[in-house]
Amino acid sequence: MDAGEIPLSEREFSRIKTRVYEVAGISLSDAKRTLVVSRLSKIVRALGLAGFDAYVDYLERGASPTDGQNFVNALTTNLTRFYREDHHFEHLRQHVASLIAQKPRGTRLRIWSAACSTGQEPYTVGMDLLAAFPELKRWDFKILGTDIDTAVIAKAARGVYPESELSGLTPERMRLIDKIGDGQIQVPDAVRELVSFKPLNLIQAWPMKGPFDAIFCRNVAIYFDKATQGQMFGRFASLLAPEAFLYIGHSENLGSGGEGFRLVGKTIYQSRLKANKREAA
Repeated sequence: MDAGEIPLSEREFSRIKTRVYEVAGISLSDAKRTLVVSRLSKIVRALGLAGFDAYVDYLERGASPTDGQNFVNALTTNLTRFYREDHHFEHLRQHVASLIAQKPRGTRLRIWSAACSTGQEPYTVGMDLLAAFPELKRWDFKILGTDIDTAVIAKAARGVYPESELSGLTPERMRLIDKIGDGQIQVPDAVRELVSFKPLNLIQAWPMKGPFDAIFCRNVAIYFDKATQGQMFGRFASLLAPEAFLYIGHSENLGSGGEGFRLVGKTIYQSRLKANKREAA
């Protein structure tokens, strides 16, 4: 155990697992024990508490909302990059091309990046679609990025990243992002203006009404149990426009939440709601 880390008993680990499941839906496996110790020890010490039991007591009885959020932030995992799983963006371009051809369905385009982490996913959507379809500048085109972790949402809103984020991108895609010096890049204003970022806990109430033309929720369900996954995907189905699409992570499936969808590609699902039913509603 590293200096500064606090011993974690089985009872304490069980209490922490119960707590993060109740407040965020995150299902921690026993393999996450080292991660829990590493990420929470400094918080416990900063609060001047004796150990993890005292910390959970504090969260349950007298913690501020900020303390509760810090607990969740510490236990979330945020891995993302620009153009991650490129086949999803290729498919989205085809979908948007179809929408553009369906005038007067145009003028409105809504895309949601659920669990957007530090923002590369929704920014990729914006950059890629504007580059492919400049006419979208004249549409009512908006992208929503949400995440439970308030720290990554704050970073996403700035749209500034290390230049190393360009690694692996084609020269054409590199040119879509501005270099601003000091080894940093910034998402262009025209793209940042499309994206709004909001904190959102996916197991609590969702304020958005939809309908969305596409929802990205990738590599999120792996942190939930089967029941929570099914409920979440079912809720996504209710917010998608007729025959719109849901994009999920490469190791995920819809499970019990798949009734409202049909599989149309690798980790790509289409809403079963037909357009004519939507128009009649």
